[in-house]
Amino acid sequence: MTDYYEYSIPELVQLLGTRFKDYRMRSRMTQKDVAEQSGLTVNTIHKFENGRVPNLSLSTFLLLMKAIGCINGIDGLMPELPESLYLIKESGRKTQRIRHVSTKSNTLE
Repeated sequence: MTDYYEYSIPELVQLLGTRFKDYRMRSRMTQKDVAEQSGLTVNTIHKFENGRVPNLSLSTFLLLMKAIGCINGIDGLMPELPESLYLIKESGRKTQRIRHVSTKSNTLE
């Protein structure tokens, strides 16, 4: 299994671009087809696939995933989690945010 923590963000974007190209080609779509489906330019798609985009917005990536019919892959990326008892308060309500609790003592020595 690959340890993706070893990669920089630009390297991860480049890896995704390479994988995206493979998925696009297996879907028998041209870059122009993807551009028309996503509303992005062919140049953007070309740069992404060839690792010349150091950063890509999440919304752009999702548009690309929709265009090639892989948007359901989100479930593999971040599957929905079951309810956590840790996040349920004594009142039965779900915690809305996590606050940092200081472990420092406030007493004077």
